[in-house]
Amino acid sequence: MLKGKSAVVTGSTSGIGLGIARALAKEGCNLMLNGFGDAAEIEKLRAGLAAEFGVKVLYDGADMSKGEAIAAFMKKAADGLGGVDILVNNAGIQFVSPVDEFPEAKWEAIQNINLSSSFHCIKAALPGMKKKGWGRVVNIASAHGLIASPFKSAYVAAKHGQVGLTKSVALEVAEAGITVNAICPGYVRTPLVENQIEDQAKVHKMSHEQVIREVILAAQPTKKFVEVDEVAALAVFLCGDAAKSITGTSIAIDGGWTAR
Repeated sequence: MLKGKSAVVTGSTSGIGLGIARALAKEGCNLMLNGFGDAAEIEKLRAGLAAEFGVKVLYDGADMSKGEAIAAFMKKAADGLGGVDILVNNAGIQFVSPVDEFPEAKWEAIQNINLSSSFHCIKAALPGMKKKGWGRVVNIASAHGLIASPFKSAYVAAKHGQVGLTKSVALEVAEAGITVNAICPGYVRTPLVENQIEDQAKVHKMSHEQVIREVILAAQPTKKFVEVDEVAALAVFLCGDAAKSITGTSIAIDGGWTAR
């Protein structure tokens, strides 16, 4: 279905981004990976994906907070892969603080990486997609793109913005064979979340299991994490022909969180 397509996945050296990259590679997509990490480990990851799935896999560590770096990154992807058919905007960071104490530098970083990077990547990808008459943009937003939580003003603002960007661009390219959708996960079991659990356990003097149920998953009615593979499967579906009439949507995959 997607064999031979070329996909760019930002923030794809771990967590949700890596899960999506693996799922797309399994479908036969060539990849451009992006993210931070140990150079040797990233090369091992890149080579491993290429060997396992028999696809071309490139990597670039472009800083997603900088527009010029993103433009160069997208050009490298298009040149190296023969165009960009699929764009998954996944790069993101988080910081928690009362708004009146929120560091301005953190606010700017979150807006740049979580929202503006999506704009810059989409802007670079659309001309090639329009020329081909086919394209898929999947923005990895969050349940916080649909609802709010206290002390996460920058993240909530950026993710709401990403959902709005999704709708607007989808309308612009509706007749061009390009779909644009957002996935809004609840808490997903990733290495970053596992670290948060340990930190919360120390702060609250609670067990690992108590933190998961009473703090991390308090808002998710299922009281279960969303798994990376579930998000990846939804992303692959949105890229396929069966989803060609799905565009401008924000799909929650959150254990019922936003149903409240």
